[in-house]
Amino acid sequence: MQRQIIRTDRVGAALLNDPTVNKGTAFTAAERRSLGLEGLLPARVETIDDQLARIRVKYDALHDDLERHIFLRALQDTNEVLFYAFLVGQLTELLPVVYTPTVGVACQEFSQIYRRPHGLFLAYPDRDRLDELLATVGDDVRVVVMTDGQRILGLGDQGVGGMGIPIGKLSLYTAAGGIDPSTTLPILLDVGTDNPDLLDDPLYLGWRNERITGDEYDAFVDDVVGALQRRFPGVLLQWEDFASVNAAPLLERYRHRVLSFNDDIQGTAAVALAAVLAGLAAGDTSVDEHPILIVGAGSAGTGIAGMLVSALADCGGPGSGVLLLDRDGPLHAGRTDLEDFQAPFAGPLPAGLADGADLLTVVETIEPSVLIGVSGQPGLFTREAVTAMAAGVERPVIMPLSNPTNRAEATPADLLEWTGGRALVATGSPFDDVDVDGRPFRIAQANNVYVFPGLGLGVLASGATRVTDGMLSAAAAAVAECSTCSVDPADGLLPDLADIGETSRRIAAAVAVAAVTDGVAEPLSAAEAERRVAAHWWEPRYPEVVPDT
Repeated sequence: MQRQIIRTDRVGAALLNDPTVNKGTAFTAAERRSLGLEGLLPARVETIDDQLARIRVKYDALHDDLERHIFLRALQDTNEVLFYAFLVGQLTELLPVVYTPTVGVACQEFSQIYRRPHGLFLAYPDRDRLDELLATVGDDVRVVVMTDGQRILGLGDQGVGGMGIPIGKLSLYTAAGGIDPSTTLPILLDVGTDNPDLLDDPLYLGWRNERITGDEYDAFVDDVVGALQRRFPGVLLQWEDFASVNAAPLLERYRHRVLSFNDDIQGTAAVALAAVLAGLAAGDTSVDEHPILIVGAGSAGTGIAGMLVSALADCGGPGSGVLLLDRDGPLHAGRTDLEDFQAPFAGPLPAGLADGADLLTVVETIEPSVLIGVSGQPGLFTREAVTAMAAGVERPVIMPLSNPTNRAEATPADLLEWTGGRALVATGSPFDDVDVDGRPFRIAQANNVYVFPGLGLGVLASGATRVTDGMLSAAAAAVAECSTCSVDPADGLLPDLADIGETSRRIAAAVAVAAVTDGVAEPLSAAEAERRVAAHWWEPRYPEVVPDT
């Protein structure tokens, strides 16, 4: 339950410098007297609505999205409640600024725009002091997002600049999932960088060393996870933006040992599954007739494939209904160049296809109903490939998921033009609505924000000890159920982000019930799950602040 009264031993300027408690000009006259704030603030006592109006004016006066991102981060580091009230009030507008695509630029510019410390930096040279470093943060941490900065969005190795990702992700845990920000912690594992531009940059703030690898890397991560478990037993750990070579192995190493999941693999897969389920329902299409093609066979692509194969099996569909394609052609059992995490998806080569077949040939041969792109290759979905797909499917589901925006495999405008307005489109980065014959089509952003905040809330509400595949599938199904594209395709494949709070609550309740079903949480009814979700929901409103005497 959210606290209505906060007791603090801080007074005066120290209190104003604490973003978790600071109310700025909204401190009442009585609070100012008791907390030593008189004279430190202008005389007028404002409401949060007064403050939001001023923030809106300042925000609108800024010149570009990077400036806006810096402004919002500064607000978050000054007054958390006000930041979240502003973010929640216009999440659809601010999401591209707080997170992708602008967060990518912010990660690239991290050392140049750095202002105030936020989160925890665990550098490899400090590997023998991890318990000491973790002791510097609050006692009640329930959700951690951790990255090593090696594969930031589609931008590659950003080293210590990768911290922008955990900070952004955790702000969405709160804005979209109602999780108390005081219980969250972003962590950057500073294991060096192989980005020569960063190593040569005199302003670079990270450990100036090439990345550690192999046994040293594995031992360091293991030490960090162990220290986290000692400091915060039962904490939910989200792995974020690790390179493919580490992402899947880390997930497999820890998923059955600690409460953790990989959002790039499992979160992306769950959102993709939700969009596929909604699209197939809207198009009245069966995978028994038309398979699913995933272009890109890294951690995201194989994660999506794994969840889709499982979902198809649960529905009685064929596991062979999913095919992965990488730069060397379709994945199949005859290839000798596959990574271990790709091997489970390498079945027989589909009839009519040769080794090394390109996208157009694959589309013409297997006639997919769903085309998903996680390749990072802009423009890969060509007019020829898309029109060939649309020739065999009434409502093709096409999802260019690579981000940032300039990495998308195709633009929604092109996809709708090439298919005569018949495509059901979801993208990884935000795109504007597309006009088709005078009617606006909302382009759904298949952002993981549809899943991970509700998943985290469901974990906390249920007291789950592990994140299971069943919990992720339940999250995807809940998102699909919130979609209205089967009623009106112009509404978009996924629910409106303006309703993300309600969607997250439904996801959280479904996840909590699934946790019980999978045996990783104590029994509770659906009604009790909803009650617990509501009880855990944090709202951005000011509490009364009193001195701790």
